[in-house]
Amino acid sequence: MPAIEVKNLYKNYYPYKSGKFAGIGKPAIENETNLNSPLGAEGINFNVSRGEIFGIIGPDGAGKTTLFRILTTLILADSGMAFVDGFDVVKDYKEIRKRVGYMPGKFSLYQDLTVLENLNFFATVFNTTIEENYELIKDIYQQIEPFKNRRAGKLSGGMKQKLALSCALIHKPSVLFLDEPTTGVDPVSRKEFWGMLKKLKQQGITILVSTPYMDEASLCDRIALIQDGRFLKIDTPKNIMSQYENKLWAVQSDNMYKLLLDLRSYEPSKNCFAFGDKHHVSVDSGQLTVDSLRQYLQQKEHTNIEIREIKPTIEDCFMQLSQG
Repeated sequence: MPAIEVKNLYKNYYPYKSGKFAGIGKPAIENETNLNSPLGAEGINFNVSRGEIFGIIGPDGAGKTTLFRILTTLILADSGMAFVDGFDVVKDYKEIRKRVGYMPGKFSLYQDLTVLENLNFFATVFNTTIEENYELIKDIYQQIEPFKNRRAGKLSGGMKQKLALSCALIHKPSVLFLDEPTTGVDPVSRKEFWGMLKKLKQQGITILVSTPYMDEASLCDRIALIQDGRFLKIDTPKNIMSQYENKLWAVQSDNMYKLLLDLRSYEPSKNCFAFGDKHHVSVDSGQLTVDSLRQYLQQKEHTNIEIREIKPTIEDCFMQLSQG
């Protein structure tokens, strides 16, 4: 039995007959006869295996938090089914709440309580103690223990993150939900955080994590790329990158804005997006060569042109899939 099982899950925050959509899934066809029902809608489907780190990767507003709130029994879907640890998210919500840990994207602990008081409070809520499950949070909590008498509102971003994770783990959940846990956190703390997740996985905890950072995708066992409430692809990061269609070139010149416009208007190029100080261009090598592209850009009066072939990243794959 998978740790998480989702079947045709659909949620729209707008009234069905409004014609607008914000949520997860794909709206029904416009000519649906019963405009008060979402039965014609197409929801999302996926499974998460036990002991797996599964990433939901996508930009803000893609539907990540909506999905997490449904799976943690905080809101109801319009249609479809979902099971967490074998329990139905609607019928068995009380049992699920005992078994899952949830760390929302926004720091939501009591800021006027100290570190130790927050941890004691959450342990009490779940009828346990810090001592009972200390080994589970030991590696994380020891980093903030010197500040145990400091109010949570006075902690740095990285320490708030560690405290929130400790509180989510104190009752020894079987499934851990982390909604954009590294947003706004410095790179060092982000790296430390993912190191902690690897250790938690070794203890048999299933982890569902969402993030807008594409570079974190490679740290997951499997990922789902999400946009506008729909999954574009579900696979291992390695497989997704290996399935990238066409060749990918990094292109640079003195006038980067004009370069972007010229590359996008050049018919043989499949797509072009700005990536840092370069533009990534997807091309069909049978139709376009480096020399022909260079010649085209010289005709457009570009100077100091640099073109080199690169390997696609998860972000490149996401951008290509989102254009499909």
